[in-house]
Amino acid sequence: MNKEQIIAQDEQHYVPVFARYPIVLSHGEGPYVYDTEGKKYLDFLAGIAVNVLGHAHPKLVAAIAEQAGKIIHCSNLYYTEQQASLAAALTKLAGMDKVFFANSGAEANEGAIKLARKYGKTLSEDRVEIITAENSFHGRTYATLTATAQPKYQKGYEPLPGGFRYVPFNDLEALKNIVSEKTCAVMLEPIQGEGGINIPDAGYLQAVRQLCDDNGALLIFDEIQTGMGRTGNLFAYQTFDVKPDIVTVAKGLGGGVPIGAFLAAGKVADVFHAGDHGSTFGGNPLACAAANSVLAVIAEENLGANAAVMGEYMMAELRKLQSKYSQLILDVRGKGLMIGVQISRPGREIVNRCLEEGYIINCTAGEVLRFVPPLNINKNHIDELIVNLDKVFAEFC
Repeated sequence: MNKEQIIAQDEQHYVPVFARYPIVLSHGEGPYVYDTEGKKYLDFLAGIAVNVLGHAHPKLVAAIAEQAGKIIHCSNLYYTEQQASLAAALTKLAGMDKVFFANSGAEANEGAIKLARKYGKTLSEDRVEIITAENSFHGRTYATLTATAQPKYQKGYEPLPGGFRYVPFNDLEALKNIVSEKTCAVMLEPIQGEGGINIPDAGYLQAVRQLCDDNGALLIFDEIQTGMGRTGNLFAYQTFDVKPDIVTVAKGLGGGVPIGAFLAAGKVADVFHAGDHGSTFGGNPLACAAANSVLAVIAEENLGANAAVMGEYMMAELRKLQSKYSQLILDVRGKGLMIGVQISRPGREIVNRCLEEGYIINCTAGEVLRFVPPLNINKNHIDELIVNLDKVFAEFC
């Protein structure tokens, strides 16, 4: 089928919940992808922070192929070496005690919410409230949709589950005012992704940690987007030097193969028992083999350090463009290779123009251009993007 036939078939049969761009991607290599017409694109979105090794990394491809030739799936009623190895590696790297594997970030966050609620009930029947931040994004299941404090995602799905309260991100006083004996957990993204790449103020996350400790509440970090080396360390809480009680991860963990996880430390790690939670596909051998390979490559290629260095370089280059186009570019912010450019107009037109020029970026929160490229990009890739952005920005000034 040609591009038009593929798009027509999709639009006829697929539920129209995505505002898709009019290209059909066929394959990729490194930080580049190609469409069915042979056009090459530099991918600075990476499947929305998923393809941390880029596309078709030989070690990840080999790990998936080898595992597929052995066993792809078996029930979690049985042990597998791939799952056991991943559990051991991930808990050690995270400094946590136990892990549960799911299929997505939403499922990981759903499990974290259940774990926090069950822990709260060991203290008091009323300790069930979870506090999240405005402009957060935690998923699209009913519980995670409710945890996501953005009305635009919740509209039309009422009534929503109870037990969630919201405060502005970075507002410690607002959080202090609603934490109570009913609070079982505070759930935050260390850096808000879908909300516009919002960076915490210095000391904010540490103060939230102390507030949770003082009130007997758990601290949950949603690291679906910030995890897997994106901010310079495997987890952003390591970058900010604040340890949560529960952390969730997905996106980059499988390098493109669907897998999610929540990890827990201390007393909360022992709350779940047989029958309390489960997943048919979560932690299957294929996904775990992929994740083991991703962790190995991140370590072998020192991709966390590369993300930190390349992120600083890229933000410096973007700030040069900010000086040149100050009426268009209002702010450049980020950590590692999780970067946002606040602009003074809706960003979709700029994203469209970049796509026409062969560069894949993204706009979130309406007016924030988001850059979450593979962690193994180099200066040449960044320079290539910056030259294009300079050209595109000039058209909008």
